[in-house]
Amino acid sequence: MSSRADTRMKELAFSAMFAALALIFSYVEVLIPIPIPGVKLGVANLVIIIALYRMGFRRAFSINCARIVMAGLLFSGVFGMIYSFAGGILSLTVMYLLKRTGLFSMVGVSMAGGVVHNLGQLIAACMIVSTASLMSYFTILLFTGLIGGILIGILAYTVEKRLPADIC
Repeated sequence: MSSRADTRMKELAFSAMFAALALIFSYVEVLIPIPIPGVKLGVANLVIIIALYRMGFRRAFSINCARIVMAGLLFSGVFGMIYSFAGGILSLTVMYLLKRTGLFSMVGVSMAGGVVHNLGQLIAACMIVSTASLMSYFTILLFTGLIGGILIGILAYTVEKRLPADIC
């Protein structure tokens, strides 16, 4: 096997492991009761942020999409999948763009991702129920996204720095 084929096989194996880990974290999140409707910790984003920094946008995008589809089929249903796609794609895109500037730390990128993820889900909800009045809920989601994004960012930074260099 050529070195190029070995590299692609390694990338595929790591992507599959990251997608499986993100799915496990999505399941764990389902088990954590949070009294505020629509609010989650974003634990699966830990994997997505590390994938973004270690593997790049394309791989992180693929991992995120695989996780969203599998978690939707297993845990949240079609509407959960729609909301997750709206938030997940928007937040990953924003995180990628902020990362590319070099002006933000991993924690800052994660924090923005948490806020934008909530915004994306809220926009999807407004479109589904055909009312913009749901946007009044954004204030709560802004703060929960900030807090969750900071916590996940700190954890992602800590984990990413401890991963061996040859992983991903």
